[in-house]
Amino acid sequence: MKALILTHGTRGDVQPYVALAHALRAAGHEAVLGAPAASASLAEPYGLRFIPLHDGPNTLIDDPQIREAIETNYRGLRGKKTALTVIKRTKPLMAKVFADMAAAAKDGADVIVHPPGIPAHHIAERLGVPAVPAALQPVWVPTGTFPNPMMAGLKVPKALNRASYLPTRLLLRRASAAVADQLRRDTLHLPRRKGRHDVLLAPDGGPVTVLQGFSKLVLPPRLDYPSWVHTTGFWYLPTPADWTPTSELKAFLESGPPPVYVGFGSMAGADPRRVGRVVREAIRLAGVRAVLVSGWGGIQLDDLPENVLLLDQAPHGWLFPQMAAIVHHGGSGTTGAALTAGRPQVVCPFVADQPFWAARMHAAGVAPPPQPQRHLTSQGLAAAIRVAVTDQALAERAESLGRRIAAEDGVTAAVTILERVGRGRSAGRRT
Repeated sequence: MKALILTHGTRGDVQPYVALAHALRAAGHEAVLGAPAASASLAEPYGLRFIPLHDGPNTLIDDPQIREAIETNYRGLRGKKTALTVIKRTKPLMAKVFADMAAAAKDGADVIVHPPGIPAHHIAERLGVPAVPAALQPVWVPTGTFPNPMMAGLKVPKALNRASYLPTRLLLRRASAAVADQLRRDTLHLPRRKGRHDVLLAPDGGPVTVLQGFSKLVLPPRLDYPSWVHTTGFWYLPTPADWTPTSELKAFLESGPPPVYVGFGSMAGADPRRVGRVVREAIRLAGVRAVLVSGWGGIQLDDLPENVLLLDQAPHGWLFPQMAAIVHHGGSGTTGAALTAGRPQVVCPFVADQPFWAARMHAAGVAPPPQPQRHLTSQGLAAAIRVAVTDQALAERAESLGRRIAAEDGVTAAVTILERVGRGRSAGRRT
């Protein structure tokens, strides 16, 4: 089976799909990954076939308007106006991304895997192969069990839970429909048809197979997803075989008690220096050592105390189990890695689905109450860190849940489902 995986976004968005490509190849399949050119270093250690795509909206990460959008989570009238402006600015960039994705498919495939927010199902339609939307957040398939996670913090009557998913789908269509129609007409030579922009529907109008790369164990109980939706567990990328920690990192870990990890991934709010000051003071007040990962500028510190080590990056699978607690932004991938490591968490959400994951970690009993970025204070963050590193019951729950999460082996489950989807197309193509 040849699987073409097309994805986009920042490191946290891309890494789970690298894990999927790696698992597919380990199972004997041909896996091709199309992702932003800047993420090539993620795939390189695993020897994956990588097709670089235009970096698209990633090029705007340092733009003040984008930073404001992340900081405010598009709240209020001003936030909604900002969202529409951001969509307008990213459309021409996404047109370049979609064109590169179409070119990446020129050699064909048996199945195309893509995030639901990326309309690669049009490319699959042109090839006449199945498209499998692969979601990293539970925001795409409506459920009556809980409201749309993108509406975290808003009170939604239970009777409207399913309806609350509609705005996300409508916003997606507004963001990509015109560009996708241009791609269909000028590059793919496909006709307009009813339902063409619904990623959950196949061209014949039936439901598609959907993968959800997260764990049911941390979702609210009594889920009612349809049979064509498969919630596999989180997708983890193993530490590269040739990766070794720097001598500085090894020395720091050996020089004292386990430190606290602090990192906000690719999130970059409006004032990263303010966040840096808050984090530094919180570490001091909590009386802990810390490994600080700066990411794409979400945290900026002008000078570091001796009890803090600054890293550019390190594999979560290696680093997290050695930490006393994990302070992070609540991205799906980082949340899953922290869960698997079995360590207590402190979640400081910025935007989108992050408040949902923060709330779920608290509900699971592995984290104190969330510390939203827009309200982050040194005193509040320090208090949360102290709870995370001293509450024995919380630590025991984190360790227990971590064992169950790891046992799911979500990426292997996803490969098995893709094998079923691509079985009819891949006769004679298994490598």
